[in-house]
Amino acid sequence: MNVFLVDDHPMTVEGYNNALLAAPFGLYNPIFTKAYNCEEAYEALSRRLDLKELFDIAIIDKGLPGYEGKSILSGNDLAILIREKMPNCKIIMITAHTEVIIVYDIVKKVRPEGLIIKNDITPEKLQQAVIAIIAGEQYYSAIVQKCINDIWKKQLMIEDYNRQILLYLSKGFKIKELESILHLTTSTIQKRIIRMKKAFEVTDDTGLVKEAIKQGFI
Repeated sequence: MNVFLVDDHPMTVEGYNNALLAAPFGLYNPIFTKAYNCEEAYEALSRRLDLKELFDIAIIDKGLPGYEGKSILSGNDLAILIREKMPNCKIIMITAHTEVIIVYDIVKKVRPEGLIIKNDITPEKLQQAVIAIIAGEQYYSAIVQKCINDIWKKQLMIEDYNRQILLYLSKGFKIKELESILHLTTSTIQKRIIRMKKAFEVTDDTGLVKEAIKQGFI
């Protein structure tokens, strides 16, 4: 079984390697390909495609150094490329982020078979994840599950525009500036903000951002 390990920390890659050599996954006789940034990963992927030797599983860190020459700026972009080039490859994303919006964006954009927060990883849990996805199941670690539950509690935050509005407000953008960025009218943006204030039980924009940060949405 061909396994692609991508993380910018070589010690972490070796840790994944060693964890997966043990049974039960070790019984699949895994063959590992390793990369430490998006450029190395792109080159490894290209070589595999040329040889028609596809990856069965890819374990990818979200926070990878990018490869601007190919517009692969993160582990998310790399995973999406692998999904396009090797649609049968099972993808496990790893992230240190625990912010609800970031975790939800990974789920929505990448749609990985597995998603694990770094603080949740142990050799046993990595084994559980790969065995689960081989069996056709999804594997989300405990913190990921909590983030997904939180996003559903705030129905409005499932919408891309609402999440983007909050992120821009948290970075100091004015509502008028968002009109050209999001291609929405100021009136539409204000209506969305009013609905979010109601959901978060606050009365002003500053309070909305503070409450969103407090609750882990940004």
